[in-house]
Amino acid sequence: MSSVVGTLLHINPLEVSLARRGFLIPPEQVRARLEGVGETFLRGYHAALAGVDLDTLALRLDAIDAEFRGFGYEGAAMALDLLDQFTPWQPSRTARFLAGPAEPHTYMVLVGIGWSMARLRFRFNHRFSKLDPLLRWLAVDGWGFHEGYFHWERYAGGRPHPRQLKGYASRAFDQGLGRSVWFVSGADVNAIFTLVEGFPDSRRKDLWSGVGLACAYAGGADHEGIRSLRSAAGLWWPHLAQGAVFAAKARSRAGNPTDYTEEACRLLAGLSAIEAAALSDLMLSQIVEDAEPAYEVWRTRVQMYLSD
Repeated sequence: MSSVVGTLLHINPLEVSLARRGFLIPPEQVRARLEGVGETFLRGYHAALAGVDLDTLALRLDAIDAEFRGFGYEGAAMALDLLDQFTPWQPSRTARFLAGPAEPHTYMVLVGIGWSMARLRFRFNHRFSKLDPLLRWLAVDGWGFHEGYFHWERYAGGRPHPRQLKGYASRAFDQGLGRSVWFVSGADVNAIFTLVEGFPDSRRKDLWSGVGLACAYAGGADHEGIRSLRSAAGLWWPHLAQGAVFAAKARSRAGNPTDYTEEACRLLAGLSAIEAAALSDLMLSQIVEDAEPAYEVWRTRVQMYLSD
């Protein structure tokens, strides 16, 4: 890949500063964690832009501390998919990465592809149709996170989704937008509540689901903060808890469990992280093949189990 394209796609590390983004600035320890997520994402992103072979790229990503490693894979996936759009005549780097060394990080890779879709939106339907039928909604989730993270003001207060997104895609977008709320708010429960309440009632359940996933996967809240988060979600707490369950599943599949995922699952879902991942697997196994979209049936089954 030419240096011109590499320069074009470069992202300034300052772009993941909470101050630069205009987000609420939390206490230093929380700020360091949230900014560390963005820094790790860019580490993976720029490693992929360097043009090394995929096995070497994976070795570089695997050198990242386990708790942050998934974010490195997410960033690498964004870069690889962007590069694929510039060289459509070549075999897909992203597909080979996903089928090879990145397979344990499938969920994060698909989210990273969504970042690429947010930056280059042409041929969206074609690109989306090539992804795994069950999990491709994670790419739209990634698009939603990207938009909330970089352009929160475009969507705050319930402003419309991107025009390309129809049907269930708009809900998947909101799940990612909800994850971005965790960062926009600096993981502050009162700020999260205010931001989510600014949206129409019909969109809040998916936003809360995204908040729960970010809480359990990225971390940043202490014991009391997580307890307060469940209370703040009110009637939407099963959606919040379902997000935590999916975070546990993503970390289980990648083999990078963390103490804060464990604590979030126990406080939000009443399950250990291992139990949450197993619940995710069980609910998925009960979905009939023609369920549509199966991803939403999966989420709904988890939510119903937790609310019983």
